[in-house]
Amino acid sequence: MKLYEMAVAPNPRRVRMFLAEKGLLDKVERVEMDLQKGDNLKPDFVAKNPMKKVPVLETDDGVCISETMAICRYIEESHPETQSLLGDTALEKALIEQWLRWIDFYLFIPTGMSFQHGSGYFNDRMNCIKEWAEDCHGKVIEFFDFLETHFADNEFVCCKRFTAADINAYTTVQFGKTIGIRVGDDRPNLKAWHDRIHARESAKV
Repeated sequence: MKLYEMAVAPNPRRVRMFLAEKGLLDKVERVEMDLQKGDNLKPDFVAKNPMKKVPVLETDDGVCISETMAICRYIEESHPETQSLLGDTALEKALIEQWLRWIDFYLFIPTGMSFQHGSGYFNDRMNCIKEWAEDCHGKVIEFFDFLETHFADNEFVCCKRFTAADINAYTTVQFGKTIGIRVGDDRPNLKAWHDRIHARESAKV
């Protein structure tokens, strides 16, 4: 398999952590893309993903799968011998999916929008709206506060164990550094959770 990615981007990091937790990272050939230089706009890559985004997983059969969680779902179902990260029971699967959506809608998207509209990185390719960046920045802080309360009574995001929800939350919290939001001592519960995940081997990939 091949994983087309940009190593510094948060979504490819989600997939790498997912693979690492399953002990499969060395089974994938990683292909680094430079989005700033437009590698994702070249015809051969657009043929793999017409949305022109990373990551993309190309299977040994030449089938290309786009979107982070679609890739993770394929890996999960293709390797049932590895630890499950998307749930074993109907209830676990539902709770993990619930949290994945919460993390995407209320943390990842606002973080990404604050970065895109406020960092200046995308000024040459989109209409950046400063006020939208500032509003999204506030939404990220609100969700950090929500997580601080949640982790007062929970060691992991859900299901009382490490799951894909922890991966997505951790990589997004890390992404928050790009907009100047960091986990500090003012949120001790969130910091304790962050430090537990940060200590895992998969967090180093």
